[in-house]
Amino acid sequence: MTKDELIRISGCKTSKVIKKGEIIFEEGEAINGVYCIKDGICKLSKLSENGKDQVVKMVVKGQLIGQRSLVSDESSNLQATALNDMEVCFIPKSEIIADLERNPKFTLDMLKDMAHDLKEADDVIVDMAQKSVKQRLAETLIYVEKNFGTNPDGTISLVLSREDYANIVGTATESAIRVLSQFKKEGIISTVGKHIRIEDVGALRRVE
Repeated sequence: MTKDELIRISGCKTSKVIKKGEIIFEEGEAINGVYCIKDGICKLSKLSENGKDQVVKMVVKGQLIGQRSLVSDESSNLQATALNDMEVCFIPKSEIIADLERNPKFTLDMLKDMAHDLKEADDVIVDMAQKSVKQRLAETLIYVEKNFGTNPDGTISLVLSREDYANIVGTATESAIRVLSQFKKEGIISTVGKHIRIEDVGALRRVE
């Protein structure tokens, strides 16, 4: 975007603090704009027919949410929930659409971002069909550590509930608890309170 466009967007955005566990927008809601994550992490999830949440993606600082609904002019098909305390900026739909119509480079960047999301969704579908719960959970632990970092004691900085892990890999909470307990028994991971520490990342990569 040009300097003038950025100044105009900055002037029309509004900032909001979202507490851990709060919903930013719900499935089926008309968003009417785009959220930019200024600080914190949220999960995008979809409610399945059996009443379970399937976590589709985790969104971090610097990323956008709501852009697909904005471009398609449809209500959101996902719910966004804060995983920790967050600060988000909201940019009204009218301002973004104006820039999409005037700025081809901005439009292309937006399309590339959505294409990347589609690729990630394809990967999730393939993983769900071809990989075991143990493999998916092992890969999720590696992904979370890589993308969200660790505390000074080596534990993963992002604390997810066992239910969150289950919803990410698409299994029952009891199954996720059982697999994590097995990883812990084998010395692949350890726990400090609610925090998880990866002790043997190589073993996680070799899980079958």
